[in-house]
Amino acid sequence: MDAFAFSPAPSPNAAPFPSASPSSRGHRFSIRGPRRRRPLPALRSSAAPSASHHDVVVVGAGIVGLSIARHLLLHTPLSVAVADAAVPCSGATGAGQGYVWMSHRTPGSDTWDLAVRSKQLWEDLAAEMDGLRAGGARESLGWMKTGSLLVGRTSKELATLEEKTKVLSQAGINAECLSASSLHALEPALCVRNDGGAMFLPEDRQIDVFQAVSLIEKINRSYSPKGRYMELYNDPAMSLIRSEVTGRVEGVQTSKNILYGRKATVVASGAWTRSLLHSFLGPNSTLDIPVKPRKGHLLVLENFDMLKLNHGIMELGYVDHQGDNSHSIHLSSTSNKDEHDAASISMTATLNTKGHLVLGSSREFKGFSREVDKSILKSIWDRAGEFFPAINNVHLDIDEDKEIRIGHRPYMPDGKPVIGFVPDMSNVLIATGHEGSGLALFCEMAS
Repeated sequence: MDAFAFSPAPSPNAAPFPSASPSSRGHRFSIRGPRRRRPLPALRSSAAPSASHHDVVVVGAGIVGLSIARHLLLHTPLSVAVADAAVPCSGATGAGQGYVWMSHRTPGSDTWDLAVRSKQLWEDLAAEMDGLRAGGARESLGWMKTGSLLVGRTSKELATLEEKTKVLSQAGINAECLSASSLHALEPALCVRNDGGAMFLPEDRQIDVFQAVSLIEKINRSYSPKGRYMELYNDPAMSLIRSEVTGRVEGVQTSKNILYGRKATVVASGAWTRSLLHSFLGPNSTLDIPVKPRKGHLLVLENFDMLKLNHGIMELGYVDHQGDNSHSIHLSSTSNKDEHDAASISMTATLNTKGHLVLGSSREFKGFSREVDKSILKSIWDRAGEFFPAINNVHLDIDEDKEIRIGHRPYMPDGKPVIGFVPDMSNVLIATGHEGSGLALFCEMAS
């Protein structure tokens, strides 16, 4: 696969649409069979849907979709409609820990430039909020200047961290490799072996995703009185509307509305993108984007005072989440003998602005199931106890009323997000496949 970025428009007559691609190469779409030329039929409904006209229609109200809308509203004269089958933060966005980190990025990789740009956009937004209102970015974004610690517990892992520190430092990132004793001085509750240590990035940040999304929604809604913004939640997209003459996509029909998009339609529906496109294009579709849902659990313990953290913390095994790795725990799957279906547990730990302890994280392929798996939660707790001995004396009653976040990361087999124009559709774009990095790569189409 080529390095990911915006693909060039497939037609020289494509409607103009802003793009700030870091390169001219794009993540290629897989095409099978002949081109589909027949217009898609409109969805029939017993009630006449309401029709509205916009410049851009965005399908998906996660952090990526809302950020696309925000950028267009702030930096162009275009009008935007955002439609979602549910509400913001009901998918992968709301099930994350809010990392805005560079510690698990690799300079020169396909996602490096976007990660650098995304972090700067968050920094700019935080600075803007600090200058505008009392409470500033902490109150409006849950913005915390915690820094990050990427932790290893063996000499081999420490050697890996030393090399990562060197590479990041050469790329201009403020990074320091800490011995076990230096790490203990920063995080007394964290326990690693004597030959372990951590990579410390003091300029990494974290946010509260619910506060951040609320802020972006507020900014977007400020354009509603000007006739430039509309949001339609709990209104799933059902089909594309195409010209019977040219076949060009003219908009999207939802369960309740017809949304015409004069300039473009953007599909930013995360793990649902593949099934949604199949629904849009029908059984004879020539397009296949192999994005699939990768389920994750997070455990949130409110006002947990048995553990004090000064930084965001992640074990080295989390970095290798795209493939099988030796640093995190793998649990056997009871439903599928395929090793790829096994659950993987990596320790992540943060305290949010409310003082709640957020522990993670798990990765597994279970379709779109939102069922709570108590064995996964127990494994997350047990894994955390290996790094934080103080919690081993705390009884965790999983049946108590605790906040458990479950989301579906949009996973791509090669680890690269898919961003660009849909082949044979000059005004339809896709942004998906960021796996667990939606916050850290949120500028992928938002700038």
